[in-house]
This record gives sequence, C-alpha cells and structure tokens, in this order.
Amino acid sequence: MANAEREAWITGVGIVSNLGEGAEAHWQKLIAAQPAPDTTAFAPYVVHPLAPVNFDLQIPKKGDQRQMENWQRIGTYAAGLALDSAGVKGNRDILSHMDMIVAAGGGERDLAVDATILSGMPHAPNKAAYLNEHLMSDLRPTLFLAQLSNLLAGNISIVHGVTGSSRTFMGEESSGIDAVRIALSRIMAGQSDIALVGGAHNGERPDLLMLYEFGKFNLKDRYAPVWERGDNGGFALGSLGAFLVIEARDHAEKRGAKPLARLTAVVSDRTKRSPGAVQGALTRLWDKIKAKVQPGHAAVLSGATGAAVVTAEERKFLEQHGDLAVRATGSYLGHGMEPQFPMNIALATVALAHGTLFPPCDSTGLERPMSGELSQVLVTGVGHWRGEGLALLDRVG
Repeated sequence: MANAEREAWITGVGIVSNLGEGAEAHWQKLIAAQPAPDTTAFAPYVVHPLAPVNFDLQIPKKGDQRQMENWQRIGTYAAGLALDSAGVKGNRDILSHMDMIVAAGGGERDLAVDATILSGMPHAPNKAAYLNEHLMSDLRPTLFLAQLSNLLAGNISIVHGVTGSSRTFMGEESSGIDAVRIALSRIMAGQSDIALVGGAHNGERPDLLMLYEFGKFNLKDRYAPVWERGDNGGFALGSLGAFLVIEARDHAEKRGAKPLARLTAVVSDRTKRSPGAVQGALTRLWDKIKAKVQPGHAAVLSGATGAAVVTAEERKFLEQHGDLAVRATGSYLGHGMEPQFPMNIALATVALAHGTLFPPCDSTGLERPMSGELSQVLVTGVGHWRGEGLALLDRVG
C-alpha cells in the first residue's frame, strides 16, 4: 500500500501492441471498439500480432537490434517511448539514478534447431551424444545469453542509458503485478525517486502456443470478446510492450514534469486455485483499498485472460461491484502475460487523461456504458495459473 505522505506520479507511458504505437493510437483504436485478432496465421489458435513498428526509431544501432530477440526489441522500443513521454530521454543526470524493474519471461526458442534435433534423435545410435553434439554446434552462442530474462533490462540500459539499480522479475502475470508494486513501495518509502517499470511479450511464437496448449489455455478456432468465451474459453496470446515512468511527486515537480495520473495503491496475492479462491483473494485485496475509491467516478480495467475458471471467478467479484463500469482489455490486446498489468495501468492512465472510458466490447451485459466523468480506475490482474493483483489510479488536476 502507498504511504499517503508521498505521492507517486506516472509521468511517462510507452506502449506498443496490435493496436499500434503510443498512447493516442491505442486510444483511437479502443474508442473505435473494433478488435482485430488474427485467426489464420497460427490457426487454429487466435493471436493478436504486433502492429508494424520501425525499431530504428528507438534502437538506432542495427547491431543492437540483431543481438536481441523480438520480445527484447519490443520491450526496448516501448521503454524508449516511455522515456520520451516523460521527457527524460537522453538526460544523463536523471537516467543515472533511474531505477528499473522489468517483468520478463524466458528467451525464445530456435525452432529450426529444435525441429532438426527432434527429427534426428529417434535415429541416433547414442541419443545423449547426439543431443549434446547438436546443442554445442547448432545453437548460436548468443542464444544462451538471449535466454537470460534480465537481458531486457541490460539492453534498455545499453540503448537508453538507464543506469540506476536494476531488478528483473519472472513469474508470468505475477511478475508484472509485483514489478509495479515494488516500484511504488520503493518510491513511497523514499528509496527511489524515479523508476522505469514494465515488460514485453512476443505472442507470435509456435513454441509458446504449443506450451499453453498442453494446459488447454489457448483460444481456438473463433475469436470472441473475453467475457463471451465461457466454459470453452482461453486466452489469445498478444505481442505487446508496456513501460511506465513512475516518479515521486517532489522529484517530478523539481524538473517541471506534469503527472499523467497518480498511482495510489498496488496490492497483490498468490492463492491456491481451489474453487472460490480467486474471488476470495480479490475481495481481500479490495478491502485494503476500497476506502480510497470514489463511487460514481471510478471504472475497472480488467486484465481477465479469458481462461475459463479464473475469468468466471473474476466476473463474480466484479458483479459484486456493479457501480463500477468494467472493460476487459484482453478483448483488444490479447493476453501478454508479464507486461499485461503494466499495459493496463498505462491504458488506465490514458483513459484518465481523457476523462472518459472507451465503449464496451461485450454482449453478456457485464460491460456497460459509463456516465459521468472518469476520475479513478481500478486495474485488475488475475493470472491464468497463479497470482492476483489490484492497482488504483487517480486523475490529477
């Protein structure tokens, strides 16, 4: 929870997804209320691919780009957008003490090498020797390094010069929730003045689709908005990058920076997924922040995945708070695992800047039009397998 004696402002937002690049492009697509998933490229799986991005604009050196995997390019690009948005890009004095907290998954597979090994091993006289030989000779040396989750933070440091402390969290959706929570806690405690927080995800990966298919998590055959997927639902992986510049108010005021929103509270939990556990966890988290919520002027941006059981339980929680207008961003973005929570905080910031909410994308009746000015947004994050969190953002001014 935030200490009321110190405010944390969001002063920069950097986002890329299938909706485009930057805050305004995302807002225009959300207002249009026309999701555009891809149902053919990875059929039968539904995917939300990254919109065209010119990586040269934020990662000017081709050598830097070449040694990154695509998820790292996406994240480094989004981080640059956030620094630009906050007005600190290239400011060495600020970047030298800017802390960085990144939510990241593992590296991407070399599918060609995987296919060769899997095809050859059944015919190899000595399978162990065959595997060792091909891992040593076929994989490029940088692949081993590229699979280190903390290389996204390293690349951001190299490309953009962010050289304060650095932390990388792993753990799918929970990592994104706790990255923001820790950043806020450090600022509230006076341990940090300014932080770059976020992550990136490449959802256009056959290896990931295969992995999640083993757990029956993928949305297949036909797209539907999150709340309409029902018992046969699942998530549609999305490619996205989201970074926030979160800053102590006094630090921002000294450099003349204006707030995009105030990050008031972030709370998290990790319950066992027995029946009713998710709903119970969200209720306990809500009890910690409900005194700060302003009825009639607040809305919910839900990070619901579409995975059947947990999405149904989150819906039950939201139905208990019918005075809050609800929007599930996964209907538009797909699901991006680690950066999904930072992305939704970014979109909440954008909505607060406009003072309104984008239209519903739901025929079940959970999402309803909102009347009145938007001054607060509650962001939910419920992991498809583990982890729950809530964040509360306020409009400033």
